[in-house]
Amino acid sequence: MPTHRRTRLLALGLATMLVAAACGGSSDSSADDSSGDDPTTTTAPTALTAAAPGEVAEADPVPSGGCGSSVIGTVSDEQTYLDDSDRSFQLWTPPEHDGDTPVPIVFDFHGLAEGANVHTMMTELGEYGAANGFAVVFPQGLGAPARWEIGLTDNSDLDYVDQMLDQIEATTCIDTSRVYATGLSNGAFLSSVLACTRSDRFTAVAPVAGLLHPSDCDPTRPVPVLAFHGTDDEILLFNGGVGDKLGEVLGEAGQDTEVPTEVADADLDGEGYPAAAQAWADQNGCDPEPTDEDLTDTVVDRTWDCPADGPVEFLIVEGGGHTWPGSEFSQNLVEVMGTTDTSIDANELIWAFFQRFALPQT
Repeated sequence: MPTHRRTRLLALGLATMLVAAACGGSSDSSADDSSGDDPTTTTAPTALTAAAPGEVAEADPVPSGGCGSSVIGTVSDEQTYLDDSDRSFQLWTPPEHDGDTPVPIVFDFHGLAEGANVHTMMTELGEYGAANGFAVVFPQGLGAPARWEIGLTDNSDLDYVDQMLDQIEATTCIDTSRVYATGLSNGAFLSSVLACTRSDRFTAVAPVAGLLHPSDCDPTRPVPVLAFHGTDDEILLFNGGVGDKLGEVLGEAGQDTEVPTEVADADLDGEGYPAAAQAWADQNGCDPEPTDEDLTDTVVDRTWDCPADGPVEFLIVEGGGHTWPGSEFSQNLVEVMGTTDTSIDANELIWAFFQRFALPQT
């Protein structure tokens, strides 16, 4: 897709969700939610099997219904449709998938206007999963531009995720104790919402450039959270709100919504995404004061002293834009997305984090 077309689509998509995005980094962000978890969700286990940083959770896999009957082999670049639905997704499985051995699975949600096809190139998480023994599903949002609903209740996208996970577990040999979610921007919003509403099925989350903590977020257990956000993000500003990347297109479209004319200096302890990370730490019962360490020359690793089953980690990418760290595709979109940090690899860090946790068998 040409860069100018992608710029326009991204901006128009963000314009349709301006209020939600502006609230997105706040600890009380929920534009139209009212009552916490969806009443259809089930009670989750109270604790995870958790390992220390750099280690892998020691827990037997919990096989899904598809074990013993699932199709063998890697599936990629194919649209799979929900049963009796026009909604689709892409499923990538590792080459060694034999139909009998349960594999972990990561849901990777695209950003606004991006779509699953582009997002597979943005993150390359499908290829990374194939090399590291886990399945990846790239769901497809609805609308023009494609997007995700982010309400905690009456949300058709949450129903879609439930149905998709049910279908994948029934047709593929998945370890149901190791189901994870990540995503970029609007997709990060949805992965955050899943942590609030689907903690019975999703073990841990890793939102990139869009961590949310809605005020009525009420998971049934602490949920491990790893989040990334760039201090020079000109689309979803580090301290909350929407940046001036939208200004020109909004004006052309006749929108009178005010947007900042420049990105203010980031306040690492301020509102927006730092506040959202702090809210998750508070939610999980962590000590209130975080510790900052330099992971690289450009990345600050903010952690809290948390219970073993509910760590929260916030990677502050100094000078980073609205990007997926380490992504070559993202680097080629600097005029749209800003600077992509290459001192870290989001895929490596996300997978190392996810491997530490497994839901216990109920």
